Order: sequence, then structure tokens, then C-alpha cells
Amino acid sequence: MKRIYLLILLHIIFQNTYGQTFEKVSFNDKDPEDYYILLKPSDKEIKGVLVLLPGYGEMPENIFPESKLFNVAYGNGILTMAIAGGQKIYADESVVDKINRGLYDLLEKNPSLDKTKFLIGGFSAGGTISLRYVEFCKENPSRFPIVPKGVFTVDSPIDLFDIWNYFHREIEKNYSSAGVFEANQVIEIMKREIGTPETNAERYDRLTPFNSNLKSLGNEKFLLDVPVRLYKDIDVEWQLKERRRSLYDTNQLTASELINRLLLNGNDKAEFKTAKVPGYRSSGLRHPHSWSIVDEVEFIQWTLRLFD
Repeated sequence: MKRIYLLILLHIIFQNTYGQTFEKVSFNDKDPEDYYILLKPSDKEIKGVLVLLPGYGEMPENIFPESKLFNVAYGNGILTMAIAGGQKIYADESVVDKINRGLYDLLEKNPSLDKTKFLIGGFSAGGTISLRYVEFCKENPSRFPIVPKGVFTVDSPIDLFDIWNYFHREIEKNYSSAGVFEANQVIEIMKREIGTPETNAERYDRLTPFNSNLKSLGNEKFLLDVPVRLYKDIDVEWQLKERRRSLYDTNQLTASELINRLLLNGNDKAEFKTAKVPGYRSSGLRHPHSWSIVDEVEFIQWTLRLFD
């Protein structure tokens, strides 16, 4: 019911206000979760495709109230596709298969699209999945429907070993009820699906976009020629006051380490993007973990340069 309401609300608001029409596209009649949301620009010639992934457990529709990226993309001839990874914080086989099938479906139904003009990224776990997905695309390009132009994350955990340790620290502190609930929930899913870093390190190595403990290049070696942006809202005061978290309990240390390693290995298109304004949710709640930390206009300018 909530999903239907979101779709109707989006259709009414954006069709009446901006002349934009969202389209829900199913690509598996047997699974209602296999769908994506499209927003096509009015331009006859589409300049490229922006693929957006929401956070952990969220629906594609959840993106649009939180960010205006699709608005600016629409005004600049870029098609926006939103697809969800589900209750996952990593790009395992089921998530990769779903994204692949969604992208193949999009290309089949829109044959004029150029598979080399795709930019993919997401919020929180959606960004984690996007980063590893692009690494997979570079590792085995013949097995994937697109050749990504770049990838971005919005306050995403990019090191599964690090996030595992963070979740346990969050539970031990027992300060933020929301943080503890999330930590317990995700830890149980990780244990059930991929074990623990101690018992199944090889599996974690395969799924993590980045392992900051490695001395040599890990999966990030597949990003050495890829434009990468990691967006962060660095507000230590907020983290300490509201969540009792130091920088060690944020995603910022591993993110900066990944960008630094990419730069050191010759990728001068790797960027750590600090938010120009504090992050806010659509409800008005101040929160560094928000889509709004992305400067939408500057982002789409960057996207257009990549597509050109």
C-alpha cells in the first residue's frame, strides 16, 4: 500500500509541476520486486543514463523525495533509472543478477540507448553495491550489459570488514536505538548469507569494494581508470552529540583511504567530495546521512562531461 501511494504521489506532483512522468517497468512477472522506475527526458536524443540505487531495504521510489538529481538530469537530456538492491549491503550474485536483468530490459526496450553512456551510484548500501558492481563490470566486461562511465556513492560503507567491526561497536555502545537496531539486523543477515569475516574471509574479500587492511591493491584495482566520486558530510560535532560516534565510527576514513590509493596509483579522476551544505532529509531532519549532500547541479555537469 505504501509503495502504491508513493508512485501515485510522484506521478501527480511531477507530472503536474514539471511535466515529468514516472514509469514503473516490471521485468519479471513472477517477482513483484523486479522493477525499476524511469524518468525519460523530453529530448529526442538522450545523452546518457543515470542509474540510482536507494539505501538498504528501500524501494526505488524512496529516492525521489530525497534528491533533485533526477530533476536536473531531466532538464539536461539524461534518462534516470532507479532500481533497488533490497535488504543487502553488498553486491552478491542475486543483486548483480537483478541489476543485470533490469539493465538488459532497459536496453532491449530502448534500443537507441548507448550502453557506454551509463553512470551508476547510490545512497548508503546502494552506493556500496554500485561501487562493487562497476568493479565487476571492469573485471568481466563481456558478462555485463553496460560499460559504466563512472560511479559514485553517497555516504556509503565501502569496506565490509570495517562495517562489520563498526556494527559490533555500535551494539556495544548501545546509545542510538536506531543504530543498534540496524546493526543487529544487518549482522544477522550477514551471518546467515556470507558468514563472518573470521570464518569466511575469502567471501568477504570477493564482495567488498575495498579492503583497507590490504597492503596491495584489492578489488579497487578495477577502478584505476574509472571516474569515482565518494560524497561525505563531515560533521564530527553532529556525530558525537547525536550518535556518540567518532570519525572511526563513520564511513569517512575508509572512503578517504580508497580515494588516496586510487590517486597514488594514477587515477586522477578519483574524488572525495565534501558536502557544501549540511545534509537534510525531506522531512526537514538534519542528518549527514542524506541524499541532499550531493550538489545536484554540479553533479549533473560532471555527468555531462563524462558522457561527452
